[in-house]
Amino acid sequence: MKAREQSDHWLARPSSVKRIWRAFWGLLALSVAAQLAISIKGHFRVDGWLGFGAAFGFLSCLAMVLAAKGLGYLLKRHERYYDQGEEPADDA
Repeated sequence: MKAREQSDHWLARPSSVKRIWRAFWGLLALSVAAQLAISIKGHFRVDGWLGFGAAFGFLSCLAMVLAAKGLGYLLKRHERYYDQGEEPADDA
């Protein structure tokens, strides 16, 4: 085995990352396909649509990420914000 391969963590290898993505896509496809076999009766009309849970989860996650980004821009301070107003120390 090469020295580079030994030092790489298994999650850092491109082949492992590709396998993980494929597993996630496979699980998503299986969860949507399971809705074909199991009858879902929701409270609202859209609850019973094929893949509603997957789409709703994705869109909810996307909304949370965008909201967090917006809050980050709103609450961000410049780099020297906490250094303002401090007197220089006379250690010399």
